[in-house]
Amino acid sequence: MALSNAAVKAARPSSRAYKKFDERGLFLFVKPNGLKSWRLRYRIDGREKLLTIGQWPDVQLIDARDRAEEARGLIAQGVDPSATKVAVQICTFESVARQWHSVQLERWTDRHAADVIDSLARDVFPDIGALPIGAIGAPAVLQVLRDVEARGSIETARRIRQRISAVFSFAIAEGLVDQDPASVVSRALRPAPIARRQPAITDLEELRKLLAACERAGGLPIVRLASRFLALTAVRMGALIGATWDEIEQLDGDAPVWRIPAARMKLKKARKADPGNDHLVPLSAQVVAVLKQARENGYDTRSSSALFPINEAAIGCLYKRAGFKGRHVPHGWRASFSTIMNERFPHERAAIDMALAHTPKGASESEAAYNRAQLLDQRRTLFARWGEMIIER
Repeated sequence: MALSNAAVKAARPSSRAYKKFDERGLFLFVKPNGLKSWRLRYRIDGREKLLTIGQWPDVQLIDARDRAEEARGLIAQGVDPSATKVAVQICTFESVARQWHSVQLERWTDRHAADVIDSLARDVFPDIGALPIGAIGAPAVLQVLRDVEARGSIETARRIRQRISAVFSFAIAEGLVDQDPASVVSRALRPAPIARRQPAITDLEELRKLLAACERAGGLPIVRLASRFLALTAVRMGALIGATWDEIEQLDGDAPVWRIPAARMKLKKARKADPGNDHLVPLSAQVVAVLKQARENGYDTRSSSALFPINEAAIGCLYKRAGFKGRHVPHGWRASFSTIMNERFPHERAAIDMALAHTPKGASESEAAYNRAQLLDQRRTLFARWGEMIIER
């Protein structure tokens, strides 16, 4: 029985891909993620083959039938439609790239998803976006990437090559192309620049001098408090900038803790929605003192829920005024904490990794959740020792 527009629209995804047949080999292929594509099964030269005609709703039922009929006409003449424009009319690189992108959205963060599609729209689609994906070869891909390199964006060119390659891998799986031209151009690109680590002091005495110099450097008191808080907790700057007073628990109790919501952590999108992935930072006596000072200074007002209402550049500017330009940056506290604590307490490596919100290599998500709960007391002890080491009495 032939399909109707209503039946096509009503076709819902299932746990497994399935087919809804129209007529004479044409069918709608419905994937578990909800994507629907028109395909034509045919025989030529004694072999059964499959032609992807296009994606629904871009290609409606009537259009799919027209294209299937055009393909049958070619078959009757002994011409394989897979080698003609019929196979790729709707399958331009841009259309396939956007289909690939939509499939990834569930596992990507919104920020990463936007970065990926923006990079393709800026650097790839203007040159090869309108080309049939099956007509794109390695030279065309290489030219796109060399144009990016020409403006000095070497690392960006390498990332874009990976994304183009991922689009072609998707197209191969969909039966649209047979090979990935982006996979062979990597050696023709300029070598990636040597990554430079952000400067970080790993000597305790120098760290104490840095904190003392910050106290003498002037500027807003809230910035100095934020710097001390960052040093004592070794969190990422993004976590500090987004911190709010309602994330602080039991500040006046026996076991104060900062609960950073999973949504603000550096996690995959699926894990951000689970409160079980909240990151707990045990607060040492030194951190509690910083927060109470901020509270006494009136920073816990209703006009601002931010723990430290500053911009991301403020602490870095403080370090420059203190005379530590090029020697230490705000993110450097994480390297300082990791290096010094691992040297002094090598048997506490798992707790140190957890304190930095690092998942130990090889650990499953369930093991990581278990470790977060079991190592809280050990992390509290570590942060207490860290506070005693870097804060001069």
